[in-house]
Amino acid sequence: MATPPRNTVVRKGRGATCDPANRFSPTHSEAVDDGWWQEAVPERIATTVRDEPAKSALSWNRSPDLPFDRSLNPYRGCEHGCIYCYARPSHAYWDLSPGIDFETRLIARSGLVERLRDELCRPGYVCRPINLSGNTDCYQPLEAQRGTTRDVLELLLESRHPVTLVTKSALILRDRELLAAMAEHRLVRVFVSLTSLDDDLKRTLEPRTASPAARLRVMRELSAAGVPIGALISPLIPGLNDHELERLLEAVADAGARSAAWMLLRLPHEVAPLFEDWLASHYPERAARVMSLLRQCRGGADHDARFGRRLRGEGVFADLLAQRFRRASRRLGLDGHAAMGLDTSAFRPPHRQGDLFG
Repeated sequence: MATPPRNTVVRKGRGATCDPANRFSPTHSEAVDDGWWQEAVPERIATTVRDEPAKSALSWNRSPDLPFDRSLNPYRGCEHGCIYCYARPSHAYWDLSPGIDFETRLIARSGLVERLRDELCRPGYVCRPINLSGNTDCYQPLEAQRGTTRDVLELLLESRHPVTLVTKSALILRDRELLAAMAEHRLVRVFVSLTSLDDDLKRTLEPRTASPAARLRVMRELSAAGVPIGALISPLIPGLNDHELERLLEAVADAGARSAAWMLLRLPHEVAPLFEDWLASHYPERAARVMSLLRQCRGGADHDARFGRRLRGEGVFADLLAQRFRRASRRLGLDGHAAMGLDTSAFRPPHRQGDLFG
C-alpha cells in the first residue's frame, strides 16, 4: 500500500496537495520540523512552459484494452490538474515531479505538425484513426496560446485522415467549424470525459477543467453541428462518484452522446500516494472507505496493470459497476463501443512543403 507523502499543501486551482520525488531520482529529501526556521511552502505556483523539438509525432501501442493503436500528444504535463491522471508518472522521465510539477511545468512539443506530415508520407504507412489526448488533454489552457491541436486537425483534414478526440475542455468549441468539416467526411469522433455533476467535487478533483455544465454544453453544440459525440464516464471512484453513474449517463444522453464508455480509477506508480494525500486533505471522512473499496477491485492492491483488468477491475464491486453501466446504457440507447464509423479509404499522404507536383 502506498504511503501518502507529508507536507500537504492545498493550493487553489491545483490538484496535487504534495510534490513527491519521481521514482528515477537517485536521492529523495523530506522536510522535517526540527524547530528551526524553514522557508514557507508557496500557496500559489505559476505555470511555466518550455519548448521541446518533437523527434516524432505518433506514439504506438499494442494494448488490447484500447480501441486505437496510435496517438498524438501536443503537450507534456497538463494544467487541468486532475489528481487521478494516469499520465502523471510520465513527468518523471523529464526529471520532474508527477505532483505539482505535472500541472505547472509544462512542455510544448514544437515542430510536431511537420513531424506528423513526414510520418504520414512514409512509404507503407497504413491509415487508421489517430487518438488525440492519449495522455494529456490536447485542449488544455496552453492550446489557446499555441494552437498545435488545431494545426494537427487541419493537416488531418487536408489528408483525409480520421481522428478521435478526448477532452474535458470547452476550448474545443473554438474548432467547431473545423470539426464539422471533418465530420462531413466521417473523419472525426469526439469523446467528452465527464466524472461528476457535482461542481464542488469537480473543483478539487479536476480543478482547471471545464465545469460539468460546460462539458454538457460542448456535447450539445458539437452534436448540433453534426459532430459524432461519445461520453467517457471516467474515472469511476468507488465511494466518491460511483453513485452518480446513472445520472451521468442520463445527462450525456440528453446532451447528444451516441455512445458511452467507463473506466475504473487507476493508481499507477506515484499516482497512488498523490491520490491518497488528496483524499485525506479533501475527504478525510471517506478516505478509508474509498481506498478499501478500490483495493477490493484491485485484488487488495492500489493498482493492477494486467490487460483486461486495469480499466475495469475485478470482484463483486467492479462487477456491480459493469452491470449498472450496461443496464443504464441499454436503457438510454448508448452504444458501448459505437463502431467508430470513421472513413480510412479517402486518406492521401499530405504534400510535403517544397513538393513541385501534387
